[in-house]
Amino acid sequence: MPQDLIKSEVQTIASSEYNFKVELILEIGKEDIPDLIETSKGLVDIFGDRALLNENNINKYFSKDTLPFVARYKETIIGYIIGVPLEHFLQESWSHFDSNLNKKNTLYTYAFVIRKKFQGKSGYAKTLKRIYLNWAKKRNYKYISGHVSNGICQNFKNTEVVKTFPIWYDAKNPFDYYRRSI
Repeated sequence: MPQDLIKSEVQTIASSEYNFKVELILEIGKEDIPDLIETSKGLVDIFGDRALLNENNINKYFSKDTLPFVARYKETIIGYIIGVPLEHFLQESWSHFDSNLNKKNTLYTYAFVIRKKFQGKSGYAKTLKRIYLNWAKKRNYKYISGHVSNGICQNFKNTEVVKTFPIWYDAKNPFDYYRRSI
């Protein structure tokens, strides 16, 4: 946990006149931790309690090894998407199903969540995802990968299911590991 950093160190990636902006968190500050924990509650129904951020595990997700993008509305974090180079998961058995492992061309989407009241017609989730994909493409990533509930990735363009996992941690349903070209 950062000892002296009250405000997060960020790089603003995009902003609008509608009090909405997307930032890349370079170093997490204490001031943003409550918003991030509250936002992570949206993942618990899908992934179980292990997905909930807390003061003990937050540095695992918001660290120098990850690429966490946050969406802010009126200075409050309303969502985030965390990318991690696939090679970071070399010790995970699921990563070995991906033929791009060790090619340094795939960004694994570790988490993606938008608070419930900001989902839907507002476009915040779509904007956050679009900025994440564009950022990855500009840095020469060729693919985005991740795990989603079985069948969801059929809605993604240029996407293939690499493997379906009937049991995925605390999830209630099977999960697909997908790879999407960008």
